[in-house]
Formats: sequence, structure tokens, C-alpha cells
Amino acid sequence: MLEVMERSINIAHCLLTDASHHSFAGYDPFDSLNSTLLQATPLYRNEWVRLAWLQLGKRSPINLRPLLRVPKKRNPKGVGLFISGLLQDYRRTGAARYLHQAQELAAWLLTQRSDLQQWQHSCWGYHFDWQARAFYVPAGKPNIITTCYVARALHELGTLTADQALIDVALDAARFISTQLYTESGGRSFYAYIPGEQAFVHNASLWGAAWCAFAGKQLGDDTLVAQALQVARQSVKEQATDGSWVYGALHHHQFIDGFHTGYNLEALCLLREAAANSEFDQCIRKGYAYYVNNFFTEDGTARYYNNNIYPIDMHSFAQAVFTLLKVGSTAEDLQLCDKVVQRAIELLYLPDKGQFVYQQTRWVTNRINYTRWTQAWAYCSMAFYNRYRAEINHAKN
Repeated sequence: MLEVMERSINIAHCLLTDASHHSFAGYDPFDSLNSTLLQATPLYRNEWVRLAWLQLGKRSPINLRPLLRVPKKRNPKGVGLFISGLLQDYRRTGAARYLHQAQELAAWLLTQRSDLQQWQHSCWGYHFDWQARAFYVPAGKPNIITTCYVARALHELGTLTADQALIDVALDAARFISTQLYTESGGRSFYAYIPGEQAFVHNASLWGAAWCAFAGKQLGDDTLVAQALQVARQSVKEQATDGSWVYGALHHHQFIDGFHTGYNLEALCLLREAAANSEFDQCIRKGYAYYVNNFFTEDGTARYYNNNIYPIDMHSFAQAVFTLLKVGSTAEDLQLCDKVVQRAIELLYLPDKGQFVYQQTRWVTNRINYTRWTQAWAYCSMAFYNRYRAEINHAKN
């Protein structure tokens, strides 16, 4: 699969070049509430208007954002993903430019932390107001997923460059998760997605548990590790007998999709490694078998749902790379990963623009350029794949 790797390296370069040209700022599927037109009207105060407006921006294949005066901005999670990808390129090539660019982006992330006076510890949120069915999140309010991805990127960079300040900030994020997001509700123990809400979502809770376990070990905090294990056991307990997880506990969260299942498995692997025990081995094996058997077609297309291939989304392909190589990692898994990368390029890459499309449904292709959701994930996953493949090929030679 040398040809696939060479093409993947070229595409990753194009993705990074384009993102750098735009200073890593862009549009997002969920940023429609940044519309200065809507914000100028009293309708903005109505949650149903906000939800409908956000869904219009997310689902429309025509980019209405310039018309609605939605500005292009950087997203902390997207920047965290770019940092992670840059570090993979640095490890593969040794080129200092990747490291320098990662350090510049990390310096920006430090300025984007949510209010330290309010939250006491390092944490991050999105750059837009976000209306979901279960809750409303104003711009800047921290959430667990953004915090985890940013913290992981900063810790990796800090470790690579011996920058203790970055390491300290990354580990401090676990204190935020532990103190502000730990929740006991409805007979469950879990980490909430955002402070003050009680919606139980497996991937969010498991990523929080993974980072708290990792940080607890680094900090020598057994209480933090114990809390993380308790939280993880809740999701393990609710894994279905076939190895699957629904997205969450609410009635409209009863779906099973590929990339969130991949999140769950990757998080459990990080937690297992951090805690250095075999408690979750069976859960991971069962979940991974379900993942491989239900979320790929014969030609390597990553399915969005367990019962529906659509929408075809680069996010599904990107997480597949991480899941197959971090959770699986056998020769068979690598072969499937090669097919997945090749198929993603065939289906979704736009060579004339150096970008991936957002989604394909059965009837419509949405080509809107989304920096955080699509391009950051594509670049990060391909950079990881390229480094992984290069190391495998080097070992063979």
C-alpha cells in the first residue's frame, strides 16, 4: 500500500497548507448561531429558533454563512487536532517547521481557556453558541470533549519539547473534569458533557475517565484514578451483549454510530494503559469486534450508523484510522485501515481544492469546507496513518 501512503502524505500536506493559509480559521457545521443577523433580533432568545437555525446551517448543502454574516474563526478542538497531526508529521520527518507551528498554535490555545476564575482549572469550549435538544451551551462554556482533545495535544507537545508549563496545564484539565463534571444521577456515576447538565453520553464520559486516569497516574493522585475507574465501569456496565453502545441515555440518543463507538474504544484503551490493569480487556475485545463487523463495507467505506451507511462522512473515516490502529493494530487491521484511507480519498477528496467534502447522503453531496469537523480530523488521522505506516515499512526494511 505504498501508493496509498504516498497519496495520503501529499493530501495531508495540502490540508495543512490550506489550513495554514487561512490561519486555521474557518466554518463549522454548528456555528450558525454566530450569525450577527440573528443575534441582532429578539428571536435569538428562543431556544427552538436557535435549534432550528443551527440545524438549517448544519443540514443545508449550500453555505449560507456569508449571507448570514457568520465569521470564520478558530475552534479550540480543531486547533488541538491540528497540533496532534503536526506532531505526527514531526515524528515522521523530523522537520522542525511542524514542531514550531504546533508551538504557535499551543500558545494560542493557552489564551483561549475558559474563565479560570469561574472554573478554577484549565478547560476549553467551542467558539460558538450551541443549542442541542438536551441543553444550551454559550460560546466559551467548557465541554469535556474539547477539553480532552486539547489537553491531550498540549501534553504530547509538552512532553516532546520538555515544556513543563504545557504539561501542567494539560494535567490540570483533569481537575476541571473531576470537580466540575463528575455527576451522580439516576443511579449512574459519570462525567457530564458540560457543567450543570445531567445528560449521560458514553463517549464524553469515557474520554473524561481516560484523561482523569492518565492525569491521576501522572500526578500520583489515586483518588482521581479511582473516580475515573468508577465512571468507566458505568459505561462498561451499559455495553450491550453484542458489544455495542447507544450514544447516550436520553430517548433521542438511542442510536449506534461508528465514530462515537470508536471514541469509546480508543478512550478505554488509553484508560487501560494508564491504569495498567486488564479490567476492561473483555469489554474492548467485544466492542472492537462489533465495531469492525458493523461499521465497514467490503470496499472499506466507513459506515456512519450500524444500520445505515449514510451519511458518508470524513469524520467516520478519520476515527476509523485511530480505532483500527490503536485498538486493533494487527496486520489484518492495518490492511483494513489501508482500504479505509484509500476509500476516503476516492469518495470524499476534492483534489482541485485540496479539501474533503463534509458529507454525502444518498442524493446530495455537501461540499462545504468545515475546518474543525472535516479538515482537522482528516489531517490529524492521515498524519497519524502516515507515521504509523512509515514505521511499519521501516521495520520491514
